[in-house]
Amino acid sequence: MRVLVTGGAGFIGSHIVRRLAPNHNVIVFDNYLKNSLSILGYDKLKNVKVVKGDILDKELVASSMEGADVVIHAAASIGVDVVSKDQLNTMQVNIIGTNNVLEAAQQHGVKGRVIVFSTSEIFGEMAYKVKETDPVKSGAPWEARWGYGISKIAGEHFAHAYHTRFGLPIVCVRPFNVYGPGQTMNGAMKLFVANALQNKDIKINGDGTPIRSWCYVDDFVDCILQCMTNPKAIGESFNIGNPLQTMTVLGLAERVIELLDSKSKVVHGEPLKMEIHLRIPCIDKAKTLLGFEPKIDLKTGILKTAESVREELKL
Repeated sequence: MRVLVTGGAGFIGSHIVRRLAPNHNVIVFDNYLKNSLSILGYDKLKNVKVVKGDILDKELVASSMEGADVVIHAAASIGVDVVSKDQLNTMQVNIIGTNNVLEAAQQHGVKGRVIVFSTSEIFGEMAYKVKETDPVKSGAPWEARWGYGISKIAGEHFAHAYHTRFGLPIVCVRPFNVYGPGQTMNGAMKLFVANALQNKDIKINGDGTPIRSWCYVDDFVDCILQCMTNPKAIGESFNIGNPLQTMTVLGLAERVIELLDSKSKVVHGEPLKMEIHLRIPCIDKAKTLLGFEPKIDLKTGILKTAESVREELKL
């Protein structure tokens, strides 16, 4: 198949490209503000074509999609720092950019699948075993962080509207704390591992009690591939994560230090102004419809990530 991956040079996008390239023609569409594709060496893969561009460039998005059988839309303005600094850009990229992708897919008559990335942040500050049917939540509109979740749920609404009106074969996926090789430096796991390998202090925001479920990237990509091929996925939204690998942020920092035999110390900084205190998914729907079953435990995932970070930092 011919597969367009927007955000294909990003962390998760790069792993999707790696898995697809042996058997499919892959077009990577990205502005390259982040370049995990090169960090991981996946830019040298056969069957991969790169289009450098902005998701807000409607004409370039449309022309790049010509002939695509499947579209995976992972491009987004993402990350607490990025989102907090420029709420307007976040809203424009994540809402208008997603509409550009969906409109182009409808015009080109994409028949296989259009997979749209949403986020676990749509569930707000407290998300315990949340199901796809649970209400989404947001804070005050003047708090920039909530603009990210709002922009992502708006993207889901756009996707389902295109499915309802035009029969576009959409799937929406909501990642829950995905980590692994190639993660950008603002991700907690990458920062903790990189500092631990260098025996540097690991700084965490506040007391470290926020709880997360940590999903290794290969497990996440396994589910994306099921979304591409399983007809039961069409028209659905899925929470994708690993609820069995749940730990506080402080616990994660301590686990990384222990596993990597590091001399790092945990340093507590100021808490985030807007914090997600609890984020654990219910993945029963993905299990039932797609056969999704995450396999990588936290210890294995940390060690795999550390191996990649060592190579990246030349340690």
